[in-house]
Amino acid sequence: MLIENYFREVEKILKVIRDTQYENIEKASNLISDSIMKGGSLYVFGAGHTGMMAEEIVYRAGGLVLVNPILSEGLMLNVRPVTKTTVFERLEGVGEVIMERSQVGKNDVVLVASVSGRNAAPIEVALISKERGAKLIVLTSTAFSKSVESRHSSGKRLFELDHDAILDYCCPPGDATISLEDYPQKIGPVSTICGHYMLNAMIVGVIDNLTKAKMDPLPVFMSANLDGGKEFNSKILERYKDRLFYMH
Repeated sequence: MLIENYFREVEKILKVIRDTQYENIEKASNLISDSIMKGGSLYVFGAGHTGMMAEEIVYRAGGLVLVNPILSEGLMLNVRPVTKTTVFERLEGVGEVIMERSQVGKNDVVLVASVSGRNAAPIEVALISKERGAKLIVLTSTAFSKSVESRHSSGKRLFELDHDAILDYCCPPGDATISLEDYPQKIGPVSTICGHYMLNAMIVGVIDNLTKAKMDPLPVFMSANLDGGKEFNSKILERYKDRLFYMH
């Protein structure tokens, strides 16, 4: 069955990630923990389905408190018609508008995710972050990106920017993995699974570093659905409220 094929494809790509991305994930974790210990935070941007990279690691049980999502109306999948996201992500100037409202500064780390790495909005967010002196982590599929041209006037794709660390989705051009007989479009996308796999590993690395540095209180969320979770989180949020910009 195709379901079994899909499981095999996902498992194969996750193994490639484990074999090739460990050092990159560790480097990204070190950048973020260094930033946090200097008073900074992690910011995360993605558009369309890639926006789920930011949603996955923000305000997350068992996850890092000091994550600020860069979410923009028109680029998330809650807009109607949803096809707007495709149009807006390609428009130059959209990234500049997004970053006008962002608190990103020189002590921060910005992670910009784009599977294809070709569209204007993520490229602009990345460029402006670097201009502000922030460290830049890019999450992209280099195989996909190398198969297409940039849609930004710089002519560069995300992986070609001056980044401080890169995480590779390791997914194929077009994202989907399974061919159908007598049908041109493949099925079975994998980028979301691969991205969440790496980002949660990265966050585990960050928290490991902060634990070893004896950061107190440790900026980690407890599930609000556990007894005492709400009270636990309220104390942590109060402690770090000056570095969290999605709370107000």
